[in-house]
Amino acid sequence: MRRDPLIALRPWEAPELTSWGRLPMNAVDRRDGALSLDGSWHFQLVPAPGAGSGEWTRIEVPGAWTLQDVGDLPQYTNFRMPWGEFPPASPTANPTGVYERSVDIPAEWAGRRIVLQVGAAESVLLVHVNGHPVGISKDSHLAAEFDLSDVVRPGGTATLRLTVIKWSDASHIEDQDQWWHAGITRSVLLYATDPLHLADVTVRARRDGRLRVDCQVRNASGALPLGWYVTGALEGQLLAQDAEFDRFNAEDMRVSDFLGEARLRATVRDLRPWTAETPELYELTVRLHRADGSVADSSHHRVGFRDVEIRGRDLLINGERVFIRGVNRHDFHPLTGRTVTADDMRADLVVMKRFGFNAIRTAHYPNDPTLLDLADELGFYVVDEANIESHDHAHEIADDPRYLAAFVDRVSRMVLRDKNHPSVVIWSLGNESDYGANHDAAAGRLRRHDPTRPLQYEGAAKLDWSDETVASDIVCPMYAPIEDCVAHALSGKQTKPLIQCEYSHAMGNSNGTLADHWAAIESTPGLQGGFIWEFWDHGILQRVNDGRPAGRAGVGLYDNGVTAPGHRWAYGGDFGETIHDGAFIADGVVFPDRTPKPAMYEHREIAAPVRLTYDQGVLLVHNRQHFRTLEWLAAEWRLVRPDGRTESAPAELPDVLPGESAAVPVPFPLPNPREAEAWLTLRVTTAGDEAWAPRGTEVCLPQVRLGGTETTAAPAPVAGPPAEVDEEGLLVHPMLASPPVLSLWRAPTDNDEIGGMAARWRDWGLDALVRKVVGVERDGARVTVRAEYETGAGNVRHEQVITPVAGGLWIEESAELPDALDDVARVGSVFETVGGLDVLDWYGQGPWESYPDRSAGAPVGHHSLPVDELFTPYLRPQESGGRHGVRRFTLSAPDATGLAVELGAPSQASVTRHRAEDLAAAAHHDELVPRPGCVVHLDAAHRGLGTASCGPDTSAQYLIQPGTHRWAWTLRVL
Repeated sequence: MRRDPLIALRPWEAPELTSWGRLPMNAVDRRDGALSLDGSWHFQLVPAPGAGSGEWTRIEVPGAWTLQDVGDLPQYTNFRMPWGEFPPASPTANPTGVYERSVDIPAEWAGRRIVLQVGAAESVLLVHVNGHPVGISKDSHLAAEFDLSDVVRPGGTATLRLTVIKWSDASHIEDQDQWWHAGITRSVLLYATDPLHLADVTVRARRDGRLRVDCQVRNASGALPLGWYVTGALEGQLLAQDAEFDRFNAEDMRVSDFLGEARLRATVRDLRPWTAETPELYELTVRLHRADGSVADSSHHRVGFRDVEIRGRDLLINGERVFIRGVNRHDFHPLTGRTVTADDMRADLVVMKRFGFNAIRTAHYPNDPTLLDLADELGFYVVDEANIESHDHAHEIADDPRYLAAFVDRVSRMVLRDKNHPSVVIWSLGNESDYGANHDAAAGRLRRHDPTRPLQYEGAAKLDWSDETVASDIVCPMYAPIEDCVAHALSGKQTKPLIQCEYSHAMGNSNGTLADHWAAIESTPGLQGGFIWEFWDHGILQRVNDGRPAGRAGVGLYDNGVTAPGHRWAYGGDFGETIHDGAFIADGVVFPDRTPKPAMYEHREIAAPVRLTYDQGVLLVHNRQHFRTLEWLAAEWRLVRPDGRTESAPAELPDVLPGESAAVPVPFPLPNPREAEAWLTLRVTTAGDEAWAPRGTEVCLPQVRLGGTETTAAPAPVAGPPAEVDEEGLLVHPMLASPPVLSLWRAPTDNDEIGGMAARWRDWGLDALVRKVVGVERDGARVTVRAEYETGAGNVRHEQVITPVAGGLWIEESAELPDALDDVARVGSVFETVGGLDVLDWYGQGPWESYPDRSAGAPVGHHSLPVDELFTPYLRPQESGGRHGVRRFTLSAPDATGLAVELGAPSQASVTRHRAEDLAAAAHHDELVPRPGCVVHLDAAHRGLGTASCGPDTSAQYLIQPGTHRWAWTLRVL
């Protein structure tokens, strides 16, 4: 049997070989008239390249085979490789998928150039057609094209065989923090062109209206024919031929006989510039003509006129310094992995727009090309990132000449594909691959081809933010403490914009101090924003009974972040893999079904186009945009009072230019300062339909406090029997299933676990406090209970003073923490109610979850939710469901019976069905059993969330200090 020549090359262990037989990348639009080869293919999975035939089955293309139940499952690692071989070697056990299908080649394609396009294949693609070897390609996230003209016959049938090898030398530079998959993950197309065809089109459109279109022309039949020419039309208006660049005449010796070049120009008057706020696009059609005027080829483009430049230490869009409110995004879907549809991508971007994001970093590879079409249309600034990450062997590979071609190839092909998108404002050389000669070579190739955009690379700038010689035009650190960023901006040494490529790690219950971070950015020249890590929780829908991915059949088995019974969101280790990095894959601001996490509301308010300030009777409306007025918005005033009254009034937004402010009258009578507090909210919505939101969509809820007091005076005691306590001094109450006791512990968040705080708390024994009653004293109806809780850092003294008041009990508490308990999770009370209490009504911040260092996005108001909806189902169960600034609440049954709690001061409170120990013991939500009653926490102090799973912990102001903490509350029966 003759050996396959492509297998004989062993391309999966030859980093110098990036491709063979693959056509050059280009930006010509080939979608019109293409033949889609998506759908069902014959498939077999063999254990290694060149292994004997396996069992044939059917598989869907596009789609990762790891999610199609063919015997190879997903695996998650952050930076370590899933096998031990060093670069460029791959493991002997190397799953290899063989795809086959027959294709009828249209008879009308006779005499034409026939091209196969494979949108993406992980990680090495071998192409055979009718038994003939055609080509090889590497790079799992860019398309590969092959000319099939010599191996297929129009009017006949061709057999395509696509062999995909999972592990290779390329895997070592595709070592991103994500699931390892394999297969053909983007669409497969077959298309035909005239032998005389557009080889590439480069569009450069300036904000002053100048347009330049450079075209390259080739002839598959040989030398270029005489007399060909190119025309272009923008919105139907013809572009002018550039006389100085006239290379149409094949007799002109300046013209190559195999590559033709043409340039078209135009100047657009009354231009509508493109920005992320105003994504104006113009339709461009480029046509290649034969000498007789007939059209040989054409390409369609949507053009956005905009400039991007760096001036000093500012990144400018159309001459304006803009804030980059970004998020990192992978191609992801919980059923299909990296295979995403246009509708999926549009839904991603719609959510981002609605929550205030204006920028995307394509972490850590060029995303599906449709994403950039949508970013152009909807309005996003994009950092387009090359598919290079060698995290596990970064230092060695950065200077390894064997990988030089791969670095240059991946960067240059990304630029060739995406250069015409106005949304792309920055190129990135990759991620977490150290810094070496290979990066400099790729940067040189990029700058030569596209001098119009800056480039960035975190690895180049991380050692010295002031170094002007490295291959990064932007200082783009990861998770730098905001204090360090401010210090750099004030140092006098800053020469480049500072825009963090990753900050505020969104793993689990996280994104603490986001508002503080942005307050520093907005007040410090030289700081321009950054990109949250990341958009998605990468949970894969998994069947619990057999541990397999649900695949495409899982549609409809999840909603609002919660999976249907018998299913769960899988993370690292859930598919039986021994090498994995657990739940570190669940680090997004949305759940796997795109449900926003509570942190999204925090970001929405921080990024809001409208803000309010109120000082000494002056109410100001601020336009926080860069390019738009407020005309596209509508609004309504709402006044919230503690007594439950909510008043509303129409609002007319002032005519305010971007970045400016205007005073407006307070729409309601001002409260007396000695009265209870009053809060003024401006509910801002879209005034008309936007591409990303229908009319009436809520945009933001800026709020100011008009005055009054937030504290509650102690109620007067009443005569009557004393509060009932048992022999241990524990309160006995008809609405409580367990009495209020001291709590210093929370179910550790991911930040707590990875940041090391949870281990310290366990060492202190805070998760299993043992209470010892010291004394019970009665003074008339008042009962004072003193107790001690032993910890590994000393004893905590706790006191409760329980006083009967009208309709209930007034409970005053204090806890004295020894100096060694310098950072606990919370200080407060925890108790459990009887069953049947299903609805929480509260006055405080909400309606969504909030915490002391993540509360800017939760306005004060009167809120109501079923108890079961208060809990946030982070993929790994942990502390959740808290509400900050709660003044009072009621818990009620359907018959309106229940209990009411009023707090002495605005406090952190939570009501869920789960004890902290229940959450801490569970790896997934299907392991949790809700309690029949409610678990209630009332906290005098609650530790901030921070982002310590990958980045800075919370700020010192949100830590709990030792000493005496006091809190008070009333308990009444409804």
